[in-house]
Amino acid sequence: MDAMLPFLGTSKKVLLLGAGFVTRPTAVELDKAGIKVTVACRTLESATKLCEGLQYANAISLDVSDNMALEREISHVGLVISLIPYTFHAMVIKAAINQKKHVVTTSYVSDAMMALDQEAKDAGITVFNEIGLDPGLDHLYAVKTISEVHKAGGKINSFLSYCGGLPAPECSDNPLGYKFSWSPRGVLLAARNTAQFYKDGKKETVAGDKLMSTAKPYQIYPGYAFEAYPNRDSTPFRERYDIPEAETLIRGTLRYQGNPAFVQTLRDLGLLSEDKHDFMQNPEASWKDAFSKIVGSSTTTEPDLVWAVSSKTKFADTDEKDRIMAGLRWIGLFSDEKIGSGGNPLDCLCATLEKKMQYEKGERDFVMLQHKFGIEWSDGRKETRTSTLCEYGEPEGSDGYSAMAKLVGVPCAVAVQMVLSGEIKDKGILAPVTPELSEPIRLKLQKDYGIELKEKTLA
Repeated sequence: MDAMLPFLGTSKKVLLLGAGFVTRPTAVELDKAGIKVTVACRTLESATKLCEGLQYANAISLDVSDNMALEREISHVGLVISLIPYTFHAMVIKAAINQKKHVVTTSYVSDAMMALDQEAKDAGITVFNEIGLDPGLDHLYAVKTISEVHKAGGKINSFLSYCGGLPAPECSDNPLGYKFSWSPRGVLLAARNTAQFYKDGKKETVAGDKLMSTAKPYQIYPGYAFEAYPNRDSTPFRERYDIPEAETLIRGTLRYQGNPAFVQTLRDLGLLSEDKHDFMQNPEASWKDAFSKIVGSSTTTEPDLVWAVSSKTKFADTDEKDRIMAGLRWIGLFSDEKIGSGGNPLDCLCATLEKKMQYEKGERDFVMLQHKFGIEWSDGRKETRTSTLCEYGEPEGSDGYSAMAKLVGVPCAVAVQMVLSGEIKDKGILAPVTPELSEPIRLKLQKDYGIELKEKTLA
């Protein structure tokens, strides 16, 4: 990385919006490259903490909804990195267009962002998106294999891609087999999304209320007990990855065995609802009182609560029922524990889970990402290839990165440097889904950081 210092110098400046858990690697890698980073967050304390130990970073307080203040800060830099919730990206891009400054995000390109494509081109700016883990690293290795197969005259008959950000197996010691480095809300809301994909040439849809019940065991390595389910809408990726021939195309999520059934139960019981209830307005209310009303139990006694739960959901067998009931007890739903603030089932549940499912000191996270390609060659021969990433984070409380922070934050930093250096020249709203955009980033991540998916031919 030091080789880049003479070119970039310290005159290159970026504005980093956000101080969440994946932002530190981005700031650190840019600092190593001698790039001045202004970290902007609503709370100055969060921005200041992110800047600790960095030579070229400074912290400011900024409300991104204050458009004048946002444009003023953008005017002082060459590029803005938006690592705040995706709903703000279009506003940030619009401000950057007005100031003719580049943008990098790790988020999927939304319709609102894509609507600004021509304005971004007219302003002569690059808006580079989808360069984290998923989306990001997944694109780089999907595009690599697909382009290699097409060049050699082959077809991609099927494409399966599954990713999971999880606790390391030895740290998955709770009924959900999951832990949070951030608010659980986004994870639980994702469990309500309708999924669309192609299977055996047909477009299939799974309604959000049944999504988690469709999870199936999925083997990557025999030592891990994964279940997989489809994630949102996979169908545009036939066009995005240029594989119109794919009969099956599914992008999805990995969880440890038992998690999807538990989350489906939470959904069936109404615990993922955002509907306000009078009986949930009092943060001092007990969970057993609130839960009895949510599930329609006649009393708050455990036998009646168990009966009410059983009447609202289905269990595969008695063992699963016993396991999930034990999990509901562990959360505290049958107890005198306070629901806390929230006013609705989802937010009160999130507050409870956030307290009970944090990474403890010394625990580490884990990321698994795998593509599986079903290939057919011109002579009719068939072949299966995989591209697999298996990454453990550094222990909680250490100076190192979590796996998730590293695999989102470092690719983002590399993209920022390549836009600033002119290695990425294209203008408009971009994502690394073509060889021209993906391959230079993939090679740099592999060479400079050792971040890569391991490729194998299985048959």
